[in-house]
Amino acid sequence: MSRLFTPLTLRDITVRNRLWVAPMCQYSAVDGVPQEWHHTHLTQFASGGAGLVIAEATAVSPEGRISPEDTGLWNDEQRDAWTPIVAGIRRRGAVAAVQLAHAGRKASTWSPFARERGSVPLGQGGWPTVAPSAIAFEGYATPAALDPAGVDKVVADFAAAAERAVAAGFEVLEVHAAHGYLLHQFLSPLSNHRDDEYGGSLENRARLLLRVIDAVKDAAAAVPLLVRFSATDWAEGGWDADQTAVVAGWAAAHGADFFDISSGGLVAHQRIASVGPGYQVELAARIRAQAGVPVSAVGMIDDAEHAERVLVDGHADAVMAGREWLRDPHYGLRAAGQLGADIDYWPLQYVRARRG
Repeated sequence: MSRLFTPLTLRDITVRNRLWVAPMCQYSAVDGVPQEWHHTHLTQFASGGAGLVIAEATAVSPEGRISPEDTGLWNDEQRDAWTPIVAGIRRRGAVAAVQLAHAGRKASTWSPFARERGSVPLGQGGWPTVAPSAIAFEGYATPAALDPAGVDKVVADFAAAAERAVAAGFEVLEVHAAHGYLLHQFLSPLSNHRDDEYGGSLENRARLLLRVIDAVKDAAAAVPLLVRFSATDWAEGGWDADQTAVVAGWAAAHGADFFDISSGGLVAHQRIASVGPGYQVELAARIRAQAGVPVSAVGMIDDAEHAERVLVDGHADAVMAGREWLRDPHYGLRAAGQLGADIDYWPLQYVRARRG
């Protein structure tokens, strides 16, 4: 029996396998509203055998978008546009999840499809950004440091977005605390220079994340909650795996169910030790062991046998992939064939290719 194709239960939700689709921004929304592209993009992964399909970083407020083309869940029009997309994922047998996010000082940037780079000027559709401290990401506009009312608004925005996500039919939520976005900015001493209750000690730097988890759980008590962490900043004096493990334990005590372990993104001067297949797996294994929490591994795990080995060796409880799903939206079906897993969710329309 393939470990990759055994089910995994998160609270009352059973995911049919452990090969999941990582959230990937498409930069194709209009005023935060997902489009027909998002419907095709996400539902094809469910047809292709994915267990959990996580929709892209979806902003909890207009100012929380990475780019003007990001999806959102700060109003009911966006909620209603997500509803048929979620229904399509679920009809095809996968579990639908969404990543709730606030970009902080990395907001209001040009999408990768634009010629320009850096922050979008205010006169061209950009907006003022916020962060724990008035420290810019290299090459971006300087953000305003959040005051206490601004911090409270962030918490309230995550809760309201969680309510809309559940109303749209999402079965799992993920809080984005990685890749240099707002919650990660609060966690790391490189971007958080506050001297109030949200800065200084590890407990203080984790305070906003834990408040967000509490608020999301209050808004969606029965829904499984994932937290995505960058386990290290890959920069001297920054956030690291030991701190991640401690805060993951605290987050679990506050009701988080599962942890999605990535790395980096906080500073432009990061220096990754080495990049190659599975280069972040060791980080996931370390958080799993030190914090005693279930985790997923991600990062160039593009081969079914490699993904299987990650689980069999006890390094993670699930594997996320991104670019491999873009290259082949039926990666799940192909992986099952490669591993000899006898799954019963091949689409009838595709069965003729099962033993091709």
